[in-house]
Amino acid sequence: MAGMDLAAFSRFAKIYQPGEMIFSEFEPGDTFYLIQSGRVELVKIIGDVEKTLDILQPSEMFGEMAILENSPRSATAIALDLVKVLEFNSQNFEILMLGNPQIALKLLKMFTKRIYDSKRRFMILTLDDDQAKLADVFLMLDETQTNIDKSTERREFKTTVDDVAHWAGMSVTQTRETLNHFVTQRRMEIFADRVVVKNINDFSRFVNSRRKKM
Repeated sequence: MAGMDLAAFSRFAKIYQPGEMIFSEFEPGDTFYLIQSGRVELVKIIGDVEKTLDILQPSEMFGEMAILENSPRSATAIALDLVKVLEFNSQNFEILMLGNPQIALKLLKMFTKRIYDSKRRFMILTLDDDQAKLADVFLMLDETQTNIDKSTERREFKTTVDDVAHWAGMSVTQTRETLNHFVTQRRMEIFADRVVVKNINDFSRFVNSRRKKM
């Protein structure tokens, strides 16, 4: 957002102290935020563990799904530093969109990606075979993650069993058991911070065969 003239929006500015909560997971939300200075951590409770989803930098936005859909917050936002944000709601959102086409374009791209992500996740959840669901999670990661070496059919994903369980809508125990089948079949290797899929095309054929039977 560098170079954008945001002086006109200074009346929407809010300051948060280090460690202060900006909003909490599961609470209703009707505002979204643009970071002007400082960093914001997004955390989520998965099982009994608090996990960091992302650390956002100045010029990034968060909480924008509140404008798209009337749903509870999907994560907790905490100020890591002294944070200055611009806070927008559905009323002043229109002023922002009309007054700054660059922000409007950035928001449009974010909304499009979020809608794609939710539809893609729905495709996973509609599979009725646990192995196919989990294989499809890795196909989704292969489609959406940009830092993956795609020079061979082998794929290394920086993800955990807990994350995979979340995307598949399955328990961690069931996910681990099912992934272990892939390990036994020598189709996968699981490490603490990453999962290696030996042949992504094998997973693609497997998921497509299950999807056609629906």
